[in-house]
Amino acid sequence: MTIPRVPCCLLVLLAGAIAGLQAQTTRSTPLPVDVLVRSPADTATELQVFCLFRSEPSNALHGSLVEMNQELGGLLDRIRTATASKAAWFGGELGETLLIAPQKGSLTARRLLIVGLGDSRTFAPARMHLVGETVFREANRLGVKHPFFAPTILDGGVTGFGTGEVAEQVVRGFLHARDLELELKERGFSAGQSVEGLTFLAGAAHAADTQAGITKAVNEWKVRH
Repeated sequence: MTIPRVPCCLLVLLAGAIAGLQAQTTRSTPLPVDVLVRSPADTATELQVFCLFRSEPSNALHGSLVEMNQELGGLLDRIRTATASKAAWFGGELGETLLIAPQKGSLTARRLLIVGLGDSRTFAPARMHLVGETVFREANRLGVKHPFFAPTILDGGVTGFGTGEVAEQVVRGFLHARDLELELKERGFSAGQSVEGLTFLAGAAHAADTQAGITKAVNEWKVRH
């Protein structure tokens, strides 16, 4: 039996059509974002992301940030402390990042990424859009498929904002950065996307509100796509 030969030009057209369909499917499918009730000090993940406000004495650590600081042997205090002879090693300015590899026997996350939140006195949830973009881009740069994220705003001493508002802005920024990455990939300016999902940490009392904010952001993304 003789198998008919398919012209090379047709094969090229078929390959292009398949690639276009795959790209369209990827673009129309948001990355999964799930909520996990757990402290960022207790996650077994390749990359745990959390946030810190500007490194000033008035911005004390609370809750899970105290726990992580203890597990890290006081490292968070040291990098945030300024003296007469030096500025703080981590200033906590908006968008500033610091990657840490915890020592064995401390935290279970393989790597920690700290993202600065800027001035706590002027904080607003809209600021978290940039944080969400930063989470995606840094995780993608590091080749991490599924980062974990904790906003740690309450643990940074700032209240008065719903966790749903914060989560909504984070996911908006996260998906925005993902859209840009796909655009660059399709035009041949990127090696491709590594990130496949995000786990958003929340306290038990805030899990439902956090999920509502995430759902709102994802639904808005679907409407635009």
